[in-house]
Amino acid sequence: MVIILIGVAGSGKTTVGRILAARLGCEFHDADDLHPPQNREKMRRGIALTDEDRLPWLYAVRDLVQRCLAENRCAVVACSALKQSYRDLLVVDAAKVKLVYLKGSQALITDRLAHRAGHFFDQRLLQSQFDTLEEPADAIVVDISESPEKIADTIRARLGL
Repeated sequence: MVIILIGVAGSGKTTVGRILAARLGCEFHDADDLHPPQNREKMRRGIALTDEDRLPWLYAVRDLVQRCLAENRCAVVACSALKQSYRDLLVVDAAKVKLVYLKGSQALITDRLAHRAGHFFDQRLLQSQFDTLEEPADAIVVDISESPEKIADTIRARLGL
């Protein structure tokens, strides 16, 4: 199984993903690591990515998901996947790929980003992420106002794991 944690920057995808993967005995992958250098540079400079910018990245994430499934590896992947078309590309097998939407208010996430250091994402882009976000109808929705450990426990319970 592959669990993809989706949501805007600052929603806790990486933090929760690492905890969830450890508790499930799965590998963890941060899709941000698959961004080409030019995407990272654009985001660092506060320039929002276009769909054209994101497409090679999304195919790289899709390839990762397919490899994990083909090799029967359990994985948790942190990936914003803000639009339904992106999620449609990533969910290569609905029976084996589960989406979990980490949902929080813009105020909460803005506060989190203000206290985050060492990440290439420029917090000025948060509004563009909320503008782009198409909330999923086909995902498990988890409120991010709890601690990362509690969120991971909630995800496990909601997935029946």
